[in-house]
Amino acid sequence: MKTFSSLCAAAVCSILLVATSATAAPQAKSYQVTGPVLEVTDASITVESKNGEKWQVARDAGTKISGDIKVGSKVTIQYRMVALDVEVKADKAEKKKTK
Repeated sequence: MKTFSSLCAAAVCSILLVATSATAAPQAKSYQVTGPVLEVTDASITVESKNGEKWQVARDAGTKISGDIKVGSKVTIQYRMVALDVEVKADKAEKKKTK
């Protein structure tokens, strides 16, 4: 029984260590855009920035919204840039070697 309880304790500690290290990973830098809402959908919010640019920011079920968001509302959106796909190109020197 001592061995079983020791194994269980070790397993719980390992799980906690992995979970803690995953949540402690550094986050990408966050940015913000402020302006009136031009469009709201289930997938995005479009805002006009101070210099007249239109910013379309994706949203999902995890997006926290405080207040009633609608066209014309002034909002400040906090967002992070996330890579969706990365394609690595070969260097010119490597291309010459393979030819």
